[in-house]
Amino acid sequence: MCCWCLVGLLASCGASKQGTLSSKQREADALTFEQRRKFDYYFLEAVRLKEKGELDAAYDMYNHCLHIHPQSAVVQYELAKINMYLGQIHTGEEQLKSAVALEPDNYWYKQTLATYYRNRGENEKAVDVIENIVQQFPTRLEPLMELVDLYGRLRDYPKVVHTLDRLETLDGKSEQISMEKFRMYQEMGDTERAFTEIENLSKEYPYEMRYLTMLGDAYLENDKDEEAYAIYQRVLKDEPGYAPAMLSMASYYEKQGLDSLYHIQLDSVLLNRKVTNEVKVNIMRQLILRSERGDKDSTQIVGLFDSILEQEQEDANVAMLAAQYLLSKKMNEKAVPVLHQIIEIDPENKPAYLQLLSLAIPKNDLDEIIRICTPAVGYMPDALEFYYYLGLAHYQKDQKDEALEVFRKGVKQVDKDSDKTLVSDFYAIMGDLYHAKKMDTEAYAAYDSALVYKDDNIGALNNYAYYLSVERKNLDKAEEMSYRTVKAEPTNSTYLDTYAWILFEKGKYAEARIYIDQAMQNGGAESSVVVEHCGDIYYLCGETKKALEFWKKAEELSKKEAENPEEARSEKELKLLRKKIAHKKYFAQ
Repeated sequence: MCCWCLVGLLASCGASKQGTLSSKQREADALTFEQRRKFDYYFLEAVRLKEKGELDAAYDMYNHCLHIHPQSAVVQYELAKINMYLGQIHTGEEQLKSAVALEPDNYWYKQTLATYYRNRGENEKAVDVIENIVQQFPTRLEPLMELVDLYGRLRDYPKVVHTLDRLETLDGKSEQISMEKFRMYQEMGDTERAFTEIENLSKEYPYEMRYLTMLGDAYLENDKDEEAYAIYQRVLKDEPGYAPAMLSMASYYEKQGLDSLYHIQLDSVLLNRKVTNEVKVNIMRQLILRSERGDKDSTQIVGLFDSILEQEQEDANVAMLAAQYLLSKKMNEKAVPVLHQIIEIDPENKPAYLQLLSLAIPKNDLDEIIRICTPAVGYMPDALEFYYYLGLAHYQKDQKDEALEVFRKGVKQVDKDSDKTLVSDFYAIMGDLYHAKKMDTEAYAAYDSALVYKDDNIGALNNYAYYLSVERKNLDKAEEMSYRTVKAEPTNSTYLDTYAWILFEKGKYAEARIYIDQAMQNGGAESSVVVEHCGDIYYLCGETKKALEFWKKAEELSKKEAENPEEARSEKELKLLRKKIAHKKYFAQ
């Protein structure tokens, strides 16, 4: 409830303004020399403690000051701020009012009191205080600006206008003041004075086409179409390529129902090379909003974007808006070349690269992923996600050397702020790549690094454990890692198979059979490797007939898997499988 007090009061006025006694107050108080000495000591100590954040101790020091000098405005003010911060709102308010009463010429005390009233929604009280400030400090702009806001909140529009007049007298005529007065006159239903305000602004700056155009827009919005047309023509005669007036003419044609002229005028603005992209973006946003509120026909919007983007672009802003619009309309294929255009204009536009990736990844378009990520890692070397997808795409294309090189470069960019999960996956994939290249020492080092960054990286734990079991190394460590994967995902056939195989290698055949059965029940029966493992385990459990059935099934599955290069088993593995079938017995190698 009172959080604003800390910001609005403790920070509203610095110690340089309120943290010292004013010379006026020194002269006004009637303290003895000894009282003054004690007062100054306690006051300075309170200021020191407050700056250290020790508010309770500071509060005590200020109260010592108040005991010595109850009429001290600065002490009342400081205590008010602390009390409000501590939630003692009523006490704080009374002390703040006391400070104002004791030192009525202090601008900051009154400003703080007004802020307090405004934040509590007591706008009438705030107005009274600010009006008093204006009387005392007639040359300051800030209180008048605050009054404009307060009278606006109270919907007292005549007083808003009166205050704006006072501001104008002090600061001169300006667009902001004139437009606010125009708006107030409209709220009051005084159309004639509203137009007069804009007319006076345009007369004040006769060579400022913006104000004349604003006057025309005001006429058009209030059904004074002929006057609006005359203003626009006058502006375009003096400055033929002035974009705001050209756009206003388009609005005029649209209002008159002259569709062909409207579209011609709109094209003349959007295809005008002198019109900035910022203006074009604003126009297209307005057209999109209008379309969405109306028939939602995207044909015209897309056509306009196509025409604009055929021209040379000064920046990527129009293209970014076009891509966002196309994607929102599920026109993904049409968005792809626009996103590539964005990258050509702005090669470091990370959102465009990521959006292209989001479209390529679901289609598993590996070549497109490589096309996107290759320049991205050059322009944004610290963006690890691009190394990840680039390396993965090469890996899936069986380009292991290229993939490994990408991941090696990627891990060099790792720092303390890097996503630890992503870094862990980097090392896990590097472990797989090193193992495929029979670089087992490097593979195990990579897996260890993966687990340093994320000790529950399930993929790394599984592969690390399996490769150790295949080599019959560190089987206890392998069993511990594999068990964690099974515990994490108890229905994952791959993890169940790994765990069963490690138990098998450790001679725990009965336990291995339990887990291989679970692997088979959870999809493993479709994998040649899992089914062969099942046969091996059943054989050493004494069920030779069942083992032979599993081996034969594994051979059949391997023929289907051979149709997919990624799933095909090596000839060495298949030769060992056939040997088991032929001799009806298990062979380890």
